[in-house]
Amino acid sequence: MSGGSRDGALRALVHRFRQPEGVADGALVLFHGRGADENDLSPLIDILDPDRRLAGVTPRGPLSLPPGGAHWYVVRRVGFPDRDSFGTAYELAGAWLDAFGRATGISIGKTILGGFSQGAVMAYALGLGRGRPQPAGLLCFSGFIPVVEGFEIDLQGRQGLPVAIGHGTYDEVIGVDFSRAARARLEEAGAAMTYRESPMPHAIDPTFLSELPSFVNHAIERERTGDIPAR
Repeated sequence: MSGGSRDGALRALVHRFRQPEGVADGALVLFHGRGADENDLSPLIDILDPDRRLAGVTPRGPLSLPPGGAHWYVVRRVGFPDRDSFGTAYELAGAWLDAFGRATGISIGKTILGGFSQGAVMAYALGLGRGRPQPAGLLCFSGFIPVVEGFEIDLQGRQGLPVAIGHGTYDEVIGVDFSRAARARLEEAGAAMTYRESPMPHAIDPTFLSELPSFVNHAIERERTGDIPAR
């Protein structure tokens, strides 16, 4: 990425980058779950974008979690991230995303944000947080829209926003009701929903995953053709 070595915000999060084939049509950013790292979701980039139209990047959470993993915020109660650690991660990741855009020339409006578990929470927050630019789409596995003191979700102007949500019905870490609630809120806001529940625990359904390249292409083409309501 050009300019990355000169931008302190970009260096603030360790990340793995997958080059596009030629000039990128956009970007796909995937945030990992608790205890993983930037390598965990990296293989999903090629599954979701097999034609390599997009710049793919997977950042590592700022907090260390022995014996070698990382996480984004402290968990005290599912659905309600710790205010201080979440606030720090949200500001850090937001600045990192902005720096990524400067380094690559790819705006957030051309970027799909996604993640698993804690990473899905970060994708929801960074894609829907008040004052944040709207992404090209959201791709959230087994997560929830966070409720945190001092943090606000903004669902105004989300008509047509492509959102894909997947969750296991046997998930005992983050219950499927969280994704059902996210779906209801986003549908009410007018988002274009792709939703799948699968009979599995806290994991990503590979069958659903294999169906999502079309979602990714639609989200990017929607941005390219300008079919986006003004916010």
